[in-house]
Amino acid sequence: MAKHLTSWDPFREMVSLRDELDRLFDSVFGRLPRERGETYWAPPLDIEETEDAIIVRAELPGMNKDDIKITLSGDTLTISGERKQESEKKGRTYYRIERAYGKFQRTVTLPTDVESDRTKASYKAGVLELVLPKSEKSRAREINIVAED
Repeated sequence: MAKHLTSWDPFREMVSLRDELDRLFDSVFGRLPRERGETYWAPPLDIEETEDAIIVRAELPGMNKDDIKITLSGDTLTISGERKQESEKKGRTYYRIERAYGKFQRTVTLPTDVESDRTKASYKAGVLELVLPKSEKSRAREINIVAED
């Protein structure tokens, strides 16, 4: 009697493990389960502090500025949106699909108080840049020492 051996596919095993871990975290932390096919991704961020401002840069290539939403509540900054996937065309074979698509949301706590009404946002070459001026009370001040005779 001949036995049929199946080859081990480590990538299929990793996807299966990821799905199981996602289900575990969803149940433990009360997250809503994702629908099949719906993906989430997280754009990389840089957060820089200068003397006068906090500067946040997010990589969002291939997006339109109208598909990006920015909210600031106290010291919490949220950048969210959705990058839509190009529709697959019939008669084409895809060997790899590695670019991330779907909804995203990044929420970060800023290291200091900022003036939200003076915040400026720009989007160029796939990079969103936010300049959040520090509030006057959070800026470093030099304190003069008064000499007593």
